[in-house]
Amino acid sequence: MLIKGLYPHLGVTIYNRQTAQKFRKVDRHIGPQMKSVGEVMGIGRCFEEALQKAVRMLDIGKLGLVCNAKEYEPEKLETIKDVFARPTDQRLFMIIKALKQGISIEEIYKLSGVDPFFLHKIQNVIKMQDKLSTIKQTDSDFLDIIREAKRIGFSDKQIAICRGMDEFVIRKLRKEANIVPTIKQIDTLAAEWPAKTNYLYLTYGGEENDVDFSSGSKKVIVLGAGVFRIGSSVEFDWCGVNTIWALKKNGIEEAIMVNYNPETVSTDYDMSDKLYFEELTIERILDIYDKEKPVGVIASVGGQIPNNLALKLSTAGVNLLGTSGASIDQAEDRTKFSSLLDNLDIPQPEWRDLSTTRDLKKFAQKVGYPVLIRPSYVLSGSAMRVAYNEDELKDYLKLTAKVSR
Repeated sequence: MLIKGLYPHLGVTIYNRQTAQKFRKVDRHIGPQMKSVGEVMGIGRCFEEALQKAVRMLDIGKLGLVCNAKEYEPEKLETIKDVFARPTDQRLFMIIKALKQGISIEEIYKLSGVDPFFLHKIQNVIKMQDKLSTIKQTDSDFLDIIREAKRIGFSDKQIAICRGMDEFVIRKLRKEANIVPTIKQIDTLAAEWPAKTNYLYLTYGGEENDVDFSSGSKKVIVLGAGVFRIGSSVEFDWCGVNTIWALKKNGIEEAIMVNYNPETVSTDYDMSDKLYFEELTIERILDIYDKEKPVGVIASVGGQIPNNLALKLSTAGVNLLGTSGASIDQAEDRTKFSSLLDNLDIPQPEWRDLSTTRDLKKFAQKVGYPVLIRPSYVLSGSAMRVAYNEDELKDYLKLTAKVSR
């Protein structure tokens, strides 16, 4: 993890390692060799906000530092000490487990070498999770707690999990209380001269927007590819950049890119009229959509992450340009795509969409091993495995379920 100071902004870059999902017998320990397959950068007004953004950007199923699956499962002290002494890509989440299990910041510092400054910041997030889970909606400081939670990077979904509510209920509640993000412009000149850049980000640590939205320009938002991973990378960035160019050639006054990978062409300063260095999540795209009021959003050129958002955005009232959310869903959902092949008389291997281990075993025994396991709404072979016997089938199902239920 690399911390970059961008006065008065803070950028957190995390190098992404998704090899374990696709390759067996991978050594997850971090050493002098480069094992990253990409990187993300979250930008905010405080460390907690930037770090929680960056964790969500990794696209590994994490909602942030907290409110994730299995975070409450206790870990053996020997395992914690081993991960701190011989770090893996899971060390950040092991720090959170250690703090939740009552291990002191001083002890974690001795074991891991992570500066106490950062450990205290991570602990702030854990304390806020506890507040959100216990405060009553009728309490006088309820909205102040929500506002502070947003300031330190909690998503609507995280707050919803703490409250036992739906994330869109939280969104409606905070918007009614005028708890909304502001748009900030990254100052590339350290305030020595007036900076005019198109690098933008959203934060709950600001008072007013740095950008005027009253121009009435014809705008289109393009959703980028997000984090790179083994099996897919620059091809989606090529698609996004060419979409931006095509929009400019066809009379769109503001072609807006939303992406968060600092190593891509689409995040170069001269590629788009506006670049939102931001998360590709339903919450954040709707925030930008509310501010910009574009003609529409293009979600079909950025690969898997925008594809997964398309139907949700369409349902939320966003005008999708190009491939519709329903069409993307039909191609991504194995059952719907299979029905389409049947309707078109296109042959396909025998398969089933199954959700219980018993049914899976029955099907595998019927067709015979080996069998191919693959979840819907994934790209590049994430959690795709060939099982040659029942024991392998059980092991691979655990991995597949982590990627996609």
